[in-house]
Amino acid sequence: MAGAEQIVLLPGQLCTAELWAPVLPELKRIGKPDVIVLNAHDTVAGMANSVLERAGPRFSLVAHAMGGFVAFEILRRARERVKRLALLSTLASADTPKQTERREGYLRLIEQGQFAQIIEERIPMLLHPAHAKDAALCSVLRRMAAETGVDGFRRQQRAIMSRPDSRPSLVQIPCETLVLFGRADGITTIDHQVELRNGIPHARLEIIEDCGHMLTLEKPAAVAEALQLFLA
Repeated sequence: MAGAEQIVLLPGQLCTAELWAPVLPELKRIGKPDVIVLNAHDTVAGMANSVLERAGPRFSLVAHAMGGFVAFEILRRARERVKRLALLSTLASADTPKQTERREGYLRLIEQGQFAQIIEERIPMLLHPAHAKDAALCSVLRRMAAETGVDGFRRQQRAIMSRPDSRPSLVQIPCETLVLFGRADGITTIDHQVELRNGIPHARLEIIEDCGHMLTLEKPAAVAEALQLFLA
């Protein structure tokens, strides 16, 4: 599509381009989706720089979970380049001590040679209870984790644990923003989403029912429709 708007898609931790596969056909109707996987840097600053180096001068930004942390850094560095922003299953605050402790536990599992166990422990937090026993869905999560690999996950964890608190800079986000949240998300909370909606001047919140943290995989039709209407 000549002249179509670039739509940069940022996946969360232990996720690859496969996270966005269910919604790509609809996004291709309105623009040029470009998935940038975030597993090569151990700081959100490094991740943000890699995105800005690859993205065009003006683009829409759609970010899931950890991708949201990177999106906030991108907006601090080059807010004039982001035309629209969609935030899925993310939050603006820095890690709490409890969250950091859990992540350090994951790093210990890696040192013990139990990387595969990490995704098994996370599946109940990532998916709505009705989806947690879906063999095909769980296979996608395991496949993305395996593709991310030990080194990629270790870098992601370091970046997440050291990320800044983005709440003070929310008010400086100038673009229209869509906040998407799965009602049964086991990672982020409705309070996190309200904080985003209230903190970003031009934000609105949409809640997807019967859905967990993995919005694009659990409710692809609803997510694709919401993104298409917003980005178009």
